[in-house]
Amino acid sequence: MRVKARVPSPRVSVVVMTRDRWPDLQRSLPRHEGPVVLVDNASSDHTVERVGECFPDVTVVALPHNAGAPARNAGVRRATTPYVAFADDDSWWESGALERAAELLDAHPRVALLAARVLVGDDGALDGVCEQMARSPLGTRAGEPGPRVLGFIACGAVVRRTAFLEAGGFDDVVFFPGEEERLALDLAARGWGLCYAPELVARHVPSVVREGNAARRAIIARNALLTAVMRRPVTSVLATVCRLASDRCGRRGVVAALPRLRIALRERSVLPPAVEAQRRALDD
Repeated sequence: MRVKARVPSPRVSVVVMTRDRWPDLQRSLPRHEGPVVLVDNASSDHTVERVGECFPDVTVVALPHNAGAPARNAGVRRATTPYVAFADDDSWWESGALERAAELLDAHPRVALLAARVLVGDDGALDGVCEQMARSPLGTRAGEPGPRVLGFIACGAVVRRTAFLEAGGFDDVVFFPGEEERLALDLAARGWGLCYAPELVARHVPSVVREGNAARRAIIARNALLTAVMRRPVTSVLATVCRLASDRCGRRGVVAALPRLRIALRERSVLPPAVEAQRRALDD
């Protein structure tokens, strides 16, 4: 009697966050390997029904309101694998990348997050954030898979599920975008390593349904200030304000942060000195 070969259980789930971008999902969902959890931020374009009809193997979590980046937390909680990769509705992972990510995380039990090389657009240009991570002044520790970082691109990150949940996931103070830094800082504060692993590749073909560049820059500035208020000493917060005030979008971001300052202060927990020193190295 022939014994059927045992198929190993997947070790990485893909959590996809979406809102009103069904055309992008039609392109990206078929490209994912492994189990997919789609978290819908209260779309009005019938995304939930369409995914159920066209992609019945995708687990759908339908939220009653737009939760922003914290929507991903619901997806991570629903996942049953030890590792979780994030993707947006306009991104996907190259074949074999997630299997390799699982091997790296298996081999490095104190690494909580791997930041991938993200290639943008149909021509595959390297995202500028990846260039910065490759030159990280935090260096590479012996035996780790790449330079240490204190930030990442959400649609190009694989996390250790338990570490992600322990650090609280993404928060609703920042909402979106620029939600990655606070999580990165909290993982580092708990002793976890975060590494840039360029051998892992994610593709991002930005949706045509996007905010204008100036508006997006202002929101990113707002969220950078809110993150500083939540985690950094007063001197660093003031330095952040001064830096942002040097251009128009930054000033708009500072003003936009004011209504959220109370909740940011309520969530304030200053980083350990060693982690703040690393964060200052990135500022320098």
